[in-house]
Amino acid sequence: MKNKKRKTISFGLRLWFYFVLFTALIFTVLWLLQTVFLQSFYDMMIKNNVRTAAGQIITSGSSEDINDIIDSISHDNTLLVFVTDTEGNVLYSSDEFKRMHNRKNDLSSVTGNNFRHEKRGEGYRELPESYYELYDDIEESENGSVEFTDENFFIYASYIDYNGSDEKSVLYISATIDAVGSSVSIISIQLVWVTILSLIAGFIISWFISRKFARPVAMLSEKAKKLGEKEYRSEPVRGFCSELDELSSTLDRTNDKLVEANNFQMELMANVSHDLRTPLTMIKGYAEMIRDISIDDREQCSSDIEVIIKETDRLTALVNEIMEYSELKTNERPEEFIRSDLSRIVSGTADSFEALYKPEKIVLDRDIDRNIFIECDSTGIQRALYNLMDNAFRHTDESRRIGVSLKENGDTAVISVTDCGNGIPPEEVPHIWDRYYTSRMRNGKGVSGLGLAIVRQITDLHGGKCRVETEAGKGSTFIIEIKKIPHKDRPTA
Repeated sequence: MKNKKRKTISFGLRLWFYFVLFTALIFTVLWLLQTVFLQSFYDMMIKNNVRTAAGQIITSGSSEDINDIIDSISHDNTLLVFVTDTEGNVLYSSDEFKRMHNRKNDLSSVTGNNFRHEKRGEGYRELPESYYELYDDIEESENGSVEFTDENFFIYASYIDYNGSDEKSVLYISATIDAVGSSVSIISIQLVWVTILSLIAGFIISWFISRKFARPVAMLSEKAKKLGEKEYRSEPVRGFCSELDELSSTLDRTNDKLVEANNFQMELMANVSHDLRTPLTMIKGYAEMIRDISIDDREQCSSDIEVIIKETDRLTALVNEIMEYSELKTNERPEEFIRSDLSRIVSGTADSFEALYKPEKIVLDRDIDRNIFIECDSTGIQRALYNLMDNAFRHTDESRRIGVSLKENGDTAVISVTDCGNGIPPEEVPHIWDRYYTSRMRNGKGVSGLGLAIVRQITDLHGGKCRVETEAGKGSTFIIEIKKIPHKDRPTA
């Protein structure tokens, strides 16, 4: 059975869907809190308020202004409060309206209006029928307090030391807990309208937000599809968020590398094909000569084999240079640079080069200062120096003399390689570090024309500079400058 390709939705539509889902979740929670759980939450808060109020009154029971405290607490928390003796006689009562009655009584003494005056012990509210049952429960309780809840009220009763009296008194507090029931329908109707309007606004706003989020992603997607092409959009997609800005920059860097790789491939085919074809043709030709002509002539066969070996070595060197340069172009500065003795690296490379070219009777002049240290990839520095010395040897005169020096110039280490050749024409100097230029323009004395390009790439990776000083008829000096490690930071011997 063939697998069906799963159809996916766009980033913007998916983001909009999640916004809608989030909005629906928020309103679901809001409905639950405002309808289903509202009564439970309200009852819990009322009970906590009653317990807190009872604690405040009991604590202040012996105070001279205990009645004012009771009035204030009952008014602020909408409570019915009684203080009685053990016989059920009301010593004091208060509710949320008591302050208003007191203000009317005070006003009547000034204006002469007749308001009801409440006397101590009378109270204008009667004790509820449940009081006497609660009193019996108080007597039986361990801590001298009880709580009772029915459908409409929450009641709290406890003993209290009232107004400094030596006789035991009873505090009775009652609060209504069904007040929110009649409000639920009103809240539900209001929530319906709030939900409808909010969802409409949320859908519209989330649609525009999702489009705003999706637009730069879509632009980056189109940008990524054209990586390496001529139609690639070089203008950056920036300003929305740091992550997408970094992604845009990464795509630009990737495109630059792809373009450079494509250009390198085209240059490789255009410039190196001839260099590859020549040794391959010679290898094939001499191999056929051995097979058809000189197979029985030992001396001629040996000569033909030497040509094949020489051309094979040339071909191997050419391929190695191409691969090395490709690797250097695709790699950035290595993190494993270590402190190295540049003096020792230059001396060791000079020794190896002199031994390798000893049959050619090379004359190598050295002027190398000691104890110069840099942070580097020692293998890369050796390769760059070897390429300069090989280039100098190929372009020096019949004396076969080249010079190698290492000096300090301020905070810079300066490596110089000098030949005794004819020098470089001024018009060629700006181009000698280009790929394949030496192979094309300077009589083909290099292997591939990549030697000096490799030197420049290695120098760039080390944060240094390379240049040449030349004069017609007096030879050339190739120079590498790399920042050195200060004396105080150098390792001790």
